[in-house]
Amino acid sequence: MARLQPGYNATLLARRDITPRLAIFEVAPDDPQIRFVPGQYTVLGLRRDAPRIPEAVPEAPDGDPAQLIRRPYSICSAAHEPERLEFYVSLLASGQLTPRLWALRPGDRLYVGPQGRGMLTLEQVPETADVLLVATGTGLGPYVSMLRSHAERFPARRIGVIHGARHAWDLGYRAELETYARRFPNLRYLPLVSRPEEDPHWAGPTGRVQQWLEAADFEARLGFPLDPERTHVFLCGNPDMVQDCLERLAARGFREATHRREGNLHAEKYW
Repeated sequence: MARLQPGYNATLLARRDITPRLAIFEVAPDDPQIRFVPGQYTVLGLRRDAPRIPEAVPEAPDGDPAQLIRRPYSICSAAHEPERLEFYVSLLASGQLTPRLWALRPGDRLYVGPQGRGMLTLEQVPETADVLLVATGTGLGPYVSMLRSHAERFPARRIGVIHGARHAWDLGYRAELETYARRFPNLRYLPLVSRPEEDPHWAGPTGRVQQWLEAADFEARLGFPLDPERTHVFLCGNPDMVQDCLERLAARGFREATHRREGNLHAEKYW
């Protein structure tokens, strides 16, 4: 049984490595009553005195050892499985939290936020709309939660998923998304590789996700036109990608949703 530690309220169950710098963390909260809407995020945290991996960039030794370092991460789990939360995380050697996360072993303790936060959800999307889910890197996480939670009856007419990564081996959850695309005729999945010269075995689409929003064969690949009258677009991932897509889509008549107004353009901005 894991040893209880002050400030911690969860236990690491497993870490599944996608690459040496990409991993899926499975966490069991002490209180499995955490509530979240698919698409939301919560925080993970470790004390400053927690061990770090050897390849981490050295950091200043000052600071309170008991300070809890917390960072937001999207929840990948289905909403009906709060007892086993899943997070898709990228290692940053110069960061404060991820070098500590990578030093954890199954059974080790950590902190997880008690509830989901954020507006990147499907709650304001009408069922007659088409939905486009656009992500780079670990920004795919909230969409995995949406798909898992609503797999049998997704609250949209047609769904498209565009996921961009540098290499094919960085396309986490690829097998799961391909399975969804085979099972559900109204779902299309478009994985992209932005550095094909470093990945000679990749024979699929290449380039950056924002370029594919304006591709001539967008409708043929995703199954519906990118029409602001009937499409809701979600954006999550690299901040530059998100901002670029916001500008491109606004120029095409999309309207960003905020706390104060409704819209058909939804972006995650918790960094």
